[in-house]
Amino acid sequence: MGHFFLKLPKMGESVAEATVTKWLKEIGETVEMDDSIVEIATDKVDTDVPCEVEGILIEKRFEENQVVAVGEVLAVIETQQDIPDQHVDAAPILEKKPEPAPAETAPQPASIIEEVEPATAQIANDIIEQITTVKATTLAPVNSSDRFYSPLVKNIAQKEGVTAAELDAIPGTGKDQRLTKNDLLAYLQQRGQAPEPATPKAAPIQNSNRSESAPAITAVKETTAARTDQWVEMSRMEKLIAGHMKSSLEVSAHVQSFIEADVTEIWDWREKVKTDFQKRTGEKLTFTPLFMHAIIQALHDFPQLNSSIEGDHIHLKKEINLGMATALPDGNLIVPVIKNADHLNIIGLAKAVNDLAARARTNSLLPDEVQNGTYTMTNIGNFGSIMGTPIINQPQVGIIAIGAIRKLPSVIETPEGDFIGIRKKVILSHSYDHRIINGATGGLFVKRVAENLENWAVKLPY
Repeated sequence: MGHFFLKLPKMGESVAEATVTKWLKEIGETVEMDDSIVEIATDKVDTDVPCEVEGILIEKRFEENQVVAVGEVLAVIETQQDIPDQHVDAAPILEKKPEPAPAETAPQPASIIEEVEPATAQIANDIIEQITTVKATTLAPVNSSDRFYSPLVKNIAQKEGVTAAELDAIPGTGKDQRLTKNDLLAYLQQRGQAPEPATPKAAPIQNSNRSESAPAITAVKETTAARTDQWVEMSRMEKLIAGHMKSSLEVSAHVQSFIEADVTEIWDWREKVKTDFQKRTGEKLTFTPLFMHAIIQALHDFPQLNSSIEGDHIHLKKEINLGMATALPDGNLIVPVIKNADHLNIIGLAKAVNDLAARARTNSLLPDEVQNGTYTMTNIGNFGSIMGTPIINQPQVGIIAIGAIRKLPSVIETPEGDFIGIRKKVILSHSYDHRIINGATGGLFVKRVAENLENWAVKLPY
């Protein structure tokens, strides 16, 4: 008989800790190999931690909502298997911190009100009543019942103004009828589509001088709730993303280069093959894998961009692991990574892009799928932006943003002379670390990407 110490595994690049969201096994319960013991959450992915042995759960080292560092022991499993020696620090003893000396009791609102004039007291009472009402209606906690809600669900509910009673009434499709993010989003969509209660229309204003075609005047009633400021705490993911972005700006010397690329040829090629492509592969052909193909070719020509700075050394990466920034339904971002992207053709890239994007939006990514990226692409054109200045995803040294494809009048050069025509163009925004990537290299790299797009040479079978 031995003891197996279940530790928090490495959860991704630059991730040093995770939050325990729910224990799936209780002390004394039998645990099978590969059984999920606990659910944890990081800024990159929510997942569970499986057990590597068979046995009985005899100890939990952390409670729900506590933060655990990578490598710390989450639980202890008693097992009949032979367990190799494990170096484990003794469980920390939680010392009770001395309570601070009681501060002078602050005057309560009632005592303040008694000291002011009656008219002022009435105003103060009204303000206190309004604050209480706002807190009760707009900032109602979503964990008032015994039902478990993940931090992500709580955050979405709070942002959308979903009350605790409303949340408790939503049926869940997760394990043990747990409410998932998709359940809540589906509910919000239905709520948003519900017809608004009919309100009496204002009677038209009779005015002989007004034209019959003049627009009718609509009365707008302002509500107090609509004009009330709200204080919403940032979610765990928002806090961590904010920290990462600030850290990246402090670490890397960000410089940007921009170039306009004519993508008419690649546009026409996609229109020609996309139907056959989907029939043959079962995958939709978006522009993302096409841009990736051009970027990967440029990274082969400029290996300095596929590197990282480690101390006083530059680590040139052999593998090209291409990150793709993906927007989540709650507005946050996650960066799944396509490993060995240079080994894939257009079909392989399309399958990887569609799969990772779909699982990212359903919170189904594995920890290994969001780490060890060497360069990142973000398609900001999906949101209508024509250009941007993306922030480098540490510890990488470059990131490229793809703007929206637009029809623009352009000068077209031909042997017979120049003429004006309509072309499809896109702006490429390249951010790079000026500590090791100078302006010439950074500019030539993004120029090479543009050239690869303008001289599209991909032939069947892709």
